[in-house]
Amino acid sequence: MAYYERSVRFGFGGGMTTAVKYLLIINCVVYVLQHLMEMLFGSGPEPLLIKFFGLHPAWFFSKFQIWPLFSYMFLHDQSGLLHLLFNMFVHWMFGCEVERTLGFRQFIKYYLICGIGAGLLHLIIYYDSPVPVVGASGAIYGVMVAFAVLFPDRHITLLLFFILPVQILAKYLVMIFVGISLFYGVVGLDKGVAHFAHLGGAATGFIFLKLDWRLDYFGTWLRRKRESRQLLQKIKKEQNMQRFRERVDAILDKINEVGYDKLNADEKRILQEASEQLSRQKEPEN
Repeated sequence: MAYYERSVRFGFGGGMTTAVKYLLIINCVVYVLQHLMEMLFGSGPEPLLIKFFGLHPAWFFSKFQIWPLFSYMFLHDQSGLLHLLFNMFVHWMFGCEVERTLGFRQFIKYYLICGIGAGLLHLIIYYDSPVPVVGASGAIYGVMVAFAVLFPDRHITLLLFFILPVQILAKYLVMIFVGISLFYGVVGLDKGVAHFAHLGGAATGFIFLKLDWRLDYFGTWLRRKRESRQLLQKIKKEQNMQRFRERVDAILDKINEVGYDKLNADEKRILQEASEQLSRQKEPEN
Protein backbone atom coordinates (compact mmCIF):
# COMPACT_ATOMS: atom_id res chain seq x y z
CA MET A 1 0.00 0.00 0.00
CA ALA A 2 3.00 2.30 -0.10
CA TYR A 3 2.49 3.23 -3.74
CA TYR A 4 -0.52 5.51 -3.53
CA GLU A 5 -0.91 9.19 -2.82
CA ARG A 6 -2.83 10.24 0.24
CA SER A 7 -6.25 11.92 0.20
CA VAL A 8 -6.79 15.55 1.21
CA ARG A 9 -10.36 14.76 2.22
CA PHE A 10 -9.93 13.71 5.82
CA GLY A 11 -12.93 11.47 6.35
CA PHE A 12 -16.29 11.75 4.67
CA GLY A 13 -18.45 13.38 7.28
CA GLY A 14 -19.00 12.81 11.00
CA GLY A 15 -16.47 11.94 13.66
CA MET A 16 -14.38 8.83 14.13
CA THR A 17 -16.49 5.73 14.65
CA THR A 18 -16.07 3.32 17.55
CA ALA A 19 -14.72 0.21 15.80
CA VAL A 20 -12.29 2.23 13.68
CA LYS A 21 -11.04 3.99 16.82
CA TYR A 22 -10.57 0.71 18.73
CA LEU A 23 -8.68 -0.88 15.83
CA LEU A 24 -6.46 2.19 15.50
CA ILE A 25 -5.63 2.05 19.21
CA ILE A 26 -4.97 -1.70 19.19
CA ASN A 27 -2.63 -1.47 16.19
CA CYS A 28 -0.71 1.45 17.70
CA VAL A 29 -0.44 -0.17 21.14
CA VAL A 30 0.83 -3.41 19.60
CA TYR A 31 3.38 -1.45 17.56
CA VAL A 32 4.69 0.22 20.72
CA LEU A 33 4.77 -3.18 22.43
CA GLN A 34 6.81 -4.57 19.53
CA HIS A 35 9.50 -1.95 20.13
CA LEU A 36 9.39 -2.41 23.92
CA MET A 37 9.93 -6.14 23.52
CA GLU A 38 12.84 -5.47 21.18
CA MET A 39 14.39 -3.08 23.72
CA LEU A 40 13.99 -5.59 26.54
CA PHE A 41 14.96 -8.80 24.78
CA GLY A 42 16.81 -7.64 21.66
CA SER A 43 15.72 -8.24 18.08
CA GLY A 44 17.79 -11.31 17.23
CA PRO A 45 17.33 -12.71 13.72
CA GLU A 46 13.64 -11.77 13.98
CA PRO A 47 11.71 -9.45 16.34
CA LEU A 48 10.18 -11.45 19.19
CA LEU A 49 6.48 -10.69 18.59
CA ILE A 50 6.81 -11.20 14.85
CA LYS A 51 8.55 -14.51 15.49
CA PHE A 52 5.67 -15.86 17.58
CA PHE A 53 2.68 -14.00 16.13
CA GLY A 54 3.67 -13.17 12.55
CA LEU A 55 2.29 -15.41 9.79
CA HIS A 56 5.07 -17.78 8.68
CA PRO A 57 3.70 -19.88 5.78
CA ALA A 58 6.21 -22.72 6.28
CA TRP A 59 5.47 -22.89 10.03
CA PHE A 60 1.73 -22.67 9.48
CA PHE A 61 1.75 -25.94 7.55
CA SER A 62 4.64 -27.77 9.21
CA LYS A 63 3.99 -26.79 12.84
CA PHE A 64 0.23 -26.17 12.56
CA GLN A 65 0.54 -22.65 13.93
CA ILE A 66 -3.01 -21.45 13.38
CA TRP A 67 -3.18 -18.39 15.65
CA PRO A 68 -0.91 -16.16 13.48
CA LEU A 69 -3.66 -16.18 10.84
CA PHE A 70 -5.47 -13.83 13.23
CA SER A 71 -2.62 -12.13 15.11
CA TYR A 72 -0.46 -11.16 12.12
CA MET A 73 -2.85 -8.38 11.07
CA PHE A 74 -2.15 -6.43 14.29
CA LEU A 75 1.65 -6.41 13.81
CA HIS A 76 3.61 -4.05 11.56
CA ASP A 77 7.09 -3.64 10.14
CA GLN A 78 9.34 -2.23 12.88
CA SER A 79 11.91 -0.69 10.56
CA GLY A 80 9.86 2.51 10.22
CA LEU A 81 6.53 4.15 10.96
CA LEU A 82 5.38 4.44 7.34
CA HIS A 83 3.82 0.97 7.19
CA LEU A 84 1.71 1.55 10.30
CA LEU A 85 0.85 5.20 9.61
CA PHE A 86 -0.28 4.65 6.04
CA ASN A 87 -2.38 1.62 6.97
CA MET A 88 -4.07 3.47 9.82
CA PHE A 89 -4.64 6.57 7.70
CA VAL A 90 -6.39 4.60 4.95
CA HIS A 91 -8.27 2.57 7.57
CA TRP A 92 -9.62 5.77 9.14
CA MET A 93 -10.26 7.48 5.81
CA PHE A 94 -12.47 4.69 4.42
CA GLY A 95 -13.44 2.73 7.51
CA CYS A 96 -15.61 5.30 9.32
CA GLU A 97 -18.13 5.56 6.49
CA VAL A 98 -18.21 1.78 6.07
CA GLU A 99 -18.79 1.25 9.80
CA ARG A 100 -21.65 3.76 9.81
CA THR A 101 -23.33 1.68 7.12
CA LEU A 102 -22.59 -1.81 8.48
CA GLY A 103 -22.69 -1.12 12.21
CA PHE A 104 -20.09 -1.78 14.89
CA ARG A 105 -20.30 -5.56 15.21
CA GLN A 106 -20.65 -6.25 11.49
CA PHE A 107 -17.72 -3.98 10.71
CA ILE A 108 -15.46 -5.76 13.21
CA LYS A 109 -16.51 -9.13 11.80
CA TYR A 110 -15.94 -7.93 8.23
CA TYR A 111 -12.50 -6.50 9.08
CA LEU A 112 -11.32 -9.72 10.72
CA ILE A 113 -12.72 -11.95 7.97
CA CYS A 114 -10.93 -9.87 5.32
CA GLY A 115 -7.69 -10.08 7.30
CA ILE A 116 -7.99 -13.85 7.57
CA GLY A 117 -8.86 -14.16 3.87
CA ALA A 118 -5.79 -12.08 3.03
CA GLY A 119 -3.59 -14.38 5.10
CA LEU A 120 -5.06 -17.52 3.53
CA LEU A 121 -4.31 -16.39 -0.02
CA HIS A 122 -0.76 -15.49 0.98
CA LEU A 123 -0.38 -18.96 2.53
CA ILE A 124 -1.61 -20.63 -0.64
CA ILE A 125 0.77 -18.68 -2.88
CA TYR A 126 3.81 -18.84 -0.59
CA TYR A 127 3.09 -22.10 1.23
CA ASP A 128 6.76 -22.98 1.83
CA SER A 129 8.13 -19.50 2.55
CA PRO A 130 9.94 -19.01 5.89
CA VAL A 131 9.47 -15.23 5.64
CA PRO A 132 6.71 -13.91 7.93
CA VAL A 133 4.01 -11.53 6.76
CA VAL A 134 2.60 -8.86 9.08
CA GLY A 135 0.32 -5.88 8.75
CA ALA A 136 -3.30 -4.77 8.51
CA SER A 137 -3.09 -4.07 4.76
CA GLY A 138 -5.13 -7.12 3.73
CA ALA A 139 -7.98 -6.24 6.10
CA ILE A 140 -7.81 -2.60 5.01
CA TYR A 141 -8.01 -3.60 1.34
CA GLY A 142 -11.27 -5.27 2.31
CA VAL A 143 -12.44 -2.03 3.91
CA MET A 144 -11.54 -0.11 0.75
CA VAL A 145 -13.50 -2.60 -1.37
CA ALA A 146 -16.48 -2.21 0.98
CA PHE A 147 -16.33 1.57 0.50
CA ALA A 148 -16.19 1.16 -3.28
CA VAL A 149 -19.14 -1.27 -3.25
CA LEU A 150 -21.26 0.85 -0.90
CA PHE A 151 -20.33 4.25 -2.33
CA PRO A 152 -19.04 3.58 -5.88
CA ASP A 153 -19.66 7.09 -7.19
CA ARG A 154 -18.28 8.98 -4.21
CA HIS A 155 -15.65 11.50 -5.33
CA ILE A 156 -12.22 11.17 -3.68
CA THR A 157 -9.73 14.03 -3.91
CA LEU A 158 -6.05 13.06 -4.05
CA LEU A 159 -2.84 15.05 -4.10
CA LEU A 160 -0.95 13.69 -7.09
CA PHE A 161 2.78 13.89 -6.31
CA PHE A 162 1.62 15.73 -3.13
CA ILE A 163 1.01 18.86 -5.25
CA LEU A 164 -1.70 18.46 -7.91
CA PRO A 165 -5.26 17.84 -6.64
CA VAL A 166 -7.08 15.17 -8.66
CA GLN A 167 -10.63 13.88 -8.22
CA ILE A 168 -11.54 10.25 -8.88
CA LEU A 169 -14.56 8.07 -8.16
CA ALA A 170 -14.14 5.63 -5.28
CA LYS A 171 -14.75 2.57 -7.47
CA TYR A 172 -11.98 3.57 -9.88
CA LEU A 173 -9.55 4.42 -7.10
CA VAL A 174 -9.99 1.02 -5.48
CA MET A 175 -9.67 -0.67 -8.88
CA ILE A 176 -6.33 1.10 -9.30
CA PHE A 177 -5.16 -0.05 -5.86
CA VAL A 178 -6.14 -3.65 -6.61
CA GLY A 179 -4.71 -3.49 -10.14
CA ILE A 180 -1.33 -2.28 -8.91
CA SER A 181 -1.18 -5.05 -6.28
CA LEU A 182 -2.11 -7.62 -8.93
CA PHE A 183 0.54 -6.34 -11.33
CA TYR A 184 3.27 -6.20 -8.69
CA GLY A 185 2.31 -9.61 -7.31
CA VAL A 186 2.28 -11.36 -10.68
CA VAL A 187 5.43 -9.69 -11.99
CA GLY A 188 7.23 -10.18 -8.68
CA LEU A 189 8.20 -6.55 -8.09
CA ASP A 190 8.71 -5.13 -4.59
CA LYS A 191 8.99 -8.52 -2.93
CA GLY A 192 9.04 -6.93 0.51
CA VAL A 193 5.29 -6.27 0.20
CA ALA A 194 2.68 -9.06 0.45
CA HIS A 195 0.69 -8.08 -2.63
CA PHE A 196 -1.29 -11.32 -2.74
CA ALA A 197 -2.39 -10.69 0.84
CA HIS A 198 -3.78 -7.36 -0.37
CA LEU A 199 -5.63 -9.18 -3.16
CA GLY A 200 -6.88 -11.82 -0.73
CA GLY A 201 -8.38 -9.18 1.55
CA ALA A 202 -9.99 -7.37 -1.37
CA ALA A 203 -11.43 -10.56 -2.87
CA THR A 204 -12.73 -11.80 0.48
CA GLY A 205 -14.47 -8.50 1.15
CA PHE A 206 -16.03 -8.36 -2.29
CA ILE A 207 -17.33 -11.94 -2.10
CA PHE A 208 -18.87 -11.47 1.34
CA LEU A 209 -20.54 -8.20 0.41
CA LYS A 210 -21.92 -9.56 -2.84
CA LEU A 211 -23.37 -12.74 -1.32
CA ASP A 212 -26.44 -10.99 0.06
CA TRP A 213 -25.36 -7.55 1.30
CA ARG A 214 -25.24 -9.10 4.77
CA LEU A 215 -22.17 -10.38 6.49
CA ASP A 216 -24.16 -12.98 8.43
CA TYR A 217 -25.42 -14.61 5.23
CA PHE A 218 -24.37 -18.15 6.12
CA GLY A 219 -25.35 -17.74 9.75
CA THR A 220 -28.80 -16.49 8.78
CA TRP A 221 -29.25 -19.32 6.29
CA LEU A 222 -28.23 -21.95 8.84
CA ARG A 223 -30.44 -20.39 11.52
CA ARG A 224 -33.44 -20.41 9.21
CA LYS A 225 -32.80 -24.00 8.22
CA ARG A 226 -32.56 -25.00 11.90
CA GLU A 227 -35.75 -23.08 12.78
CA SER A 228 -37.60 -24.68 9.85
CA ARG A 229 -36.45 -28.14 10.93
CA GLN A 230 -37.50 -27.49 14.53
CA LEU A 231 -40.90 -26.18 13.41
CA LEU A 232 -41.46 -29.23 11.23
CA GLN A 233 -40.54 -31.53 14.12
CA LYS A 234 -42.93 -29.64 16.39
CA ILE A 235 -45.77 -29.94 13.86
CA LYS A 236 -45.14 -33.68 13.41
CA LYS A 237 -45.06 -34.16 17.18
CA GLU A 238 -48.35 -32.32 17.60
CA GLN A 239 -49.91 -34.33 14.78
CA ASN A 240 -48.77 -37.60 16.37
CA MET A 241 -50.09 -36.44 19.74
CA GLN A 242 -53.43 -35.53 18.19
CA ARG A 243 -53.72 -38.96 16.59
CA PHE A 244 -52.80 -40.57 19.93
CA ARG A 245 -55.49 -38.58 21.75
CA GLU A 246 -58.07 -39.57 19.15
CA ARG A 247 -57.09 -43.21 19.59
CA VAL A 248 -57.36 -42.92 23.38
CA ASP A 249 -60.79 -41.26 23.08
CA ALA A 250 -61.95 -44.12 20.87
CA ILE A 251 -60.76 -46.68 23.44
CA LEU A 252 -62.55 -44.81 26.26
CA ASP A 253 -65.74 -44.80 24.22
CA LYS A 254 -65.37 -48.57 23.75
CA ILE A 255 -64.96 -49.03 27.51
CA ASN A 256 -68.20 -47.13 28.07
CA GLU A 257 -69.96 -49.39 25.60
CA VAL A 258 -68.56 -52.91 26.34
CA GLY A 259 -66.33 -52.53 29.40
CA TYR A 260 -62.57 -52.66 30.04
CA ASP A 261 -62.39 -56.46 29.83
CA LYS A 262 -63.37 -56.40 26.16
CA LEU A 263 -60.24 -54.39 25.18
CA ASN A 264 -57.53 -56.20 23.25
CA ALA A 265 -53.86 -56.13 24.32
CA ASP A 266 -52.89 -53.27 22.00
CA GLU A 267 -55.76 -51.07 23.27
CA LYS A 268 -54.83 -51.78 26.89
CA ARG A 269 -51.18 -50.89 26.11
CA ILE A 270 -52.24 -47.56 24.57
CA LEU A 271 -54.43 -46.80 27.55
CA GLN A 272 -51.56 -47.60 29.94
CA GLU A 273 -49.20 -45.31 27.96
CA ALA A 274 -51.75 -42.49 28.11
CA SER A 275 -52.06 -42.98 31.87
CA GLU A 276 -48.27 -42.79 32.31
CA GLN A 277 -48.06 -39.60 30.23
CA LEU A 278 -50.78 -38.00 32.33
CA SER A 279 -48.97 -38.98 35.53
CA ARG A 280 -45.70 -37.42 34.31
CA GLN A 281 -47.48 -34.17 33.46
CA LYS A 282 -48.96 -33.98 36.97
CA GLU A 283 -45.63 -34.66 38.76
CA PRO A 284 -44.43 -31.51 40.59
CA GLU A 285 -41.13 -30.00 39.43
CA ASN A 286 -38.20 -30.35 41.80
